[in-house]
Amino acid sequence: MENTQRPTATEATRPNGIVERLLADKHSLPLSIALHLVPGALIVAVYALIAAPFIRAIDAPIFAAWAIALAVVLFPIQFGLLWLGRKRTGRYSLRGVLHYLDKPFSRGKITAIGIGLMVYMTVVSFSLVPLDTLVYDAAFTWIQYEGAGPSATTYLDGYSQQSLIITLLICLPFTGFTLPLIEEYYFRGFLLPRLPQLGKWAPLFNTVLFSVYHFWAPWTVLSKIVFLLPGVWFVWWKHDIRASIWMHPGSALLATTGGLIAVSMGLM
Repeated sequence: MENTQRPTATEATRPNGIVERLLADKHSLPLSIALHLVPGALIVAVYALIAAPFIRAIDAPIFAAWAIALAVVLFPIQFGLLWLGRKRTGRYSLRGVLHYLDKPFSRGKITAIGIGLMVYMTVVSFSLVPLDTLVYDAAFTWIQYEGAGPSATTYLDGYSQQSLIITLLICLPFTGFTLPLIEEYYFRGFLLPRLPQLGKWAPLFNTVLFSVYHFWAPWTVLSKIVFLLPGVWFVWWKHDIRASIWMHPGSALLATTGGLIAVSMGLM
């Protein structure tokens, strides 16, 4: 006997296939949690299995291993976003995939807001290093990979000035801007807008999971929540991703450039 039962309205609108699920206006919470955290686990795996052994073999600063691990995972994520754009629009584009790209603020106004958020993140992140130290000493001293520790410069200790300068110069365009920019596209432009079921809690959910995504530095989760949340909340509230791009990649560029200058002057 032929089955003539029709799908319910919910079944008819439910996304089918991975592309439809990823591009849906709302991600389920289990899917969103996985999309937030799996990249962090992959970064740790690439570091441990590929990047760190390679960097040890050439006797370069271990910081370069994290730069390699981040690049190996985040560049394919960026391509994946562009590929999703091609599936939706027929061309490689972030339009139709990322939200918060419509620029509701003038260039001057968002620049002023962004600089304020960048200064806030830079100052607060450095001021919360004692909190990172407290959490590390209380719960994470068992983590003993090279460079582990609450100080922002632990991974630079024990290397010659020349090797540090070369490494920082090579990594500057990547860890200082490009990789944090990809993180903002992915976490704020792609994942955050697809949590409408959480309402006003979406920015906190996104910030907490982004902080936990840094599995290689779990002692910094609390401080990251504090200095990231205002920018994430602003992006969610005003729908302008440029604010967190100023804040996160901008702060990373400022910190990396400052570190390079300090090393060059023999201050580190």
